[in-house]
Amino acid sequence: MLTALQTGERRQSQRSHNSHWELMSAEQKITLYDLHKFGYQLLFVRQLSSSPLAFITQNESLAVIEANGEVDYSPKVQIRQSNKH
Repeated sequence: MLTALQTGERRQSQRSHNSHWELMSAEQKITLYDLHKFGYQLLFVRQLSSSPLAFITQNESLAVIEANGEVDYSPKVQIRQSNKH
């Protein structure tokens, strides 16, 4: 299972949607564009040691897009819940 600690995350401030978009590979952008018509939205991108990993959501479902554009619809990850209401 992947956790924030393993990704080396050291969140200082909230990134904008555009800054997350810029971190994605071209393959990830194409895949997200295709999935957008099914209601998927970009949550955030984590830069791993090897490549970016894009976290997307549709309703309450979480999925990730690998750098090569492949989608994992059942990722074994834990993300922190936002305290915003």
